[in-house]
Amino acid sequence: MIVLKSAREIQAMHESGKILAACHREIAKLIVPGVTTWEIEEFVEGFLKKHGAKPEQKGYKGYEYATCASINEEICHGFPRETPLKNGDIVTIDMVVNYNGALADSAWTYTVGKVSKETEHLVNVTKESLYKAIEVCVEGNRIGDIGHAIQTFVEAEGFSVVRDFIGHGIGNVIHEEPQVPHYGLPNKGPRLKEGMVFTIEPMVNVGTYKASRNPNGWTASTADGKYSAQYEHTIAITKNGPLILTEQ
Repeated sequence: MIVLKSAREIQAMHESGKILAACHREIAKLIVPGVTTWEIEEFVEGFLKKHGAKPEQKGYKGYEYATCASINEEICHGFPRETPLKNGDIVTIDMVVNYNGALADSAWTYTVGKVSKETEHLVNVTKESLYKAIEVCVEGNRIGDIGHAIQTFVEAEGFSVVRDFIGHGIGNVIHEEPQVPHYGLPNKGPRLKEGMVFTIEPMVNVGTYKASRNPNGWTASTADGKYSAQYEHTIAITKNGPLILTEQ
């Protein structure tokens, strides 16, 4: 069942999203060769506490960290670690923020130092695909239009879209209906209605879209070891068009 949110609930989630966006902007200042994702993890814990928020994914189904930190070929759910990032790496930091019971979810991919032209293009295409998807988030369109917008753009640029992980509804729990694939056919799936709130979080790979699962039970990586990038926002459907809750 898709739970439609009231204007008050959406505003509460937007307040959470503003904290999340501010945290990402501060993380961007920390991303240099030599920093570790464990240092970023500790920064996020402190930042959220300072702002009266908490990391919702810490403890979720046994997950132990405030952030997911996925490096290079890791698609998602990478663990923070003490290995220094190096020049040419990319790292995706994904987090869910709980502020007064309202949740917001957003991931950004950061480049470390100087990266290759292919890597830079991957990151830019991934981010642009998210915003192309957001453009079609208007009442009357369908969930399938979102995935179609992403897939057609990404594949035209020579990259592939991960199938194993998709966007999702969100409210006072992390995962709700609807499911939001980042691929597929237009004019398919549930119609978008005012009050729907969900994430769009395309994961885009240089090579194959196929994923392999780490023995830790969480981390997914590209099957061919090539780089993967991700951008994610939490979106509300309003009568005036899409509202990005994880921007200020």
